[in-house]
Amino acid sequence: MGTVAFELYDTFGFPIDLTDLIARENGLSVDMDAFQACLQEQKDRSRADAAKQTGDWMVVHEDQDEDFCGYDKISHQTVISRYRTMTIKGGKQQFQIVLSSTPFYAESGGQVGDTGYLLGADGEKVAVLDTVKENKLHIHIVNQLPKNTEQMFTAQVDATRRQLISSNHSATHLMHSALREALGTHVAQKGSLVNSEYLRFDFSHFGKMTDEELAQVEARVNEKIKAAIGLKEYRNTPIAEATKMGATALFGEKYGDFVRVIEFDPQYSMELCGGTHVANTAEIGLFKIVSESSVAAGVRRVEAITSEAAMKYIADRLQVLDSASALLQNPKDLAAAIQKLMDENQALKQKIEAFELHQVADVKKQLLGNVMAKDGYALVSAKLQLPSADAAKQLCFQMKNEVENLVSAIVYEADGKPGIALYIDENLVASKGWNAAQLVRDAAKEIQGGGGGQPFFATAGGKNTPGLDAALKALLANFA
Repeated sequence: MGTVAFELYDTFGFPIDLTDLIARENGLSVDMDAFQACLQEQKDRSRADAAKQTGDWMVVHEDQDEDFCGYDKISHQTVISRYRTMTIKGGKQQFQIVLSSTPFYAESGGQVGDTGYLLGADGEKVAVLDTVKENKLHIHIVNQLPKNTEQMFTAQVDATRRQLISSNHSATHLMHSALREALGTHVAQKGSLVNSEYLRFDFSHFGKMTDEELAQVEARVNEKIKAAIGLKEYRNTPIAEATKMGATALFGEKYGDFVRVIEFDPQYSMELCGGTHVANTAEIGLFKIVSESSVAAGVRRVEAITSEAAMKYIADRLQVLDSASALLQNPKDLAAAIQKLMDENQALKQKIEAFELHQVADVKKQLLGNVMAKDGYALVSAKLQLPSADAAKQLCFQMKNEVENLVSAIVYEADGKPGIALYIDENLVASKGWNAAQLVRDAAKEIQGGGGGQPFFATAGGKNTPGLDAALKALLANFA
């Protein structure tokens, strides 16, 4: 409901508060987290667009109708129909080129734009950095304009990158269907990103996916990859006919009267889509989910990888497992060996904590024997060697239970690092106006550190251990 509310607001100017009111009157609610997320994305896009300045189009070849042939080709003979300069943030100049016919896919529907190069008949090669869509035109971004803009060019898409993007896009379709199988038909796409490195898929679901559900989805997608299902593509299909076929629409694409349908097994995955895809699911190679998280209320996000990235991910994880196994002298059951090590570590921690408590008790006893009576309060001060920074806090709070109107000023070294802990009874904070946080920040300068806390208790750490004496002196100067 949040994304729909944003579309009403952004496209039609319908106020969000009115949408929320109408929704509540009809027993519905607006997902304000999702609305705010969409609003922020729109603001980010607006800021990026505001940082760009474009010049007028320079026409090179008249009457050249822009055409996209990238579903069938990644290399194509073409000419430049028009171009314009673009000044981006920092004053850098780039150029936008429109070709009469292009194999470069322009960013849309969650899929990033193609990169590659233009090779002129004269041998000049110009890198295409990105391809975007504007007013139905495929616009190619380049850093330099060809010296001869009127010649014939070979428009060459980066084939390796395109293949990786296509693998991730096709895997997104397979995963969408697998999610609906595993979680239910309430699953609907709420956003996506497809690039050469990974795929990101946002979908409606009420809770965190379990490990078993993730494993089920992953296995189902890999099953379809292994089945080597050939792509069936239906272009320029009337949208009514496509809907009758059972094709589902994907978030982020706007559909006209005629649509393109992508099918991998009519009983499994059939969706409306304008992106690029593999010719056979076997080309994807391998599918691996790497994360699952929450995006907004009722919206989950899965990130996954395919092909070489998935194989490298698994190889890296196996290497980590091998290294861990070697460190534990290659036990038969690695999980059991790690659990045993964790249990032993926990037992040792408990022993250390018990030992520290004994140490703190001994130090506390010594400090309580040196309490100085002051005008309306009791002062304890010391420079100590402590087992941990937490021990200083324990000392202060244990002593305050035994001494009324206590001021405890402790400087210490723990694990080779200097520290400060200051406790001031809350009655003294109120009556004398002392603030432990401020006093500790001032004293921390002597140990080249910083700290803070509350008016009654504050701590600091630093890196200049020899400055502890000066830090203690600075603290005590406030209680003369």
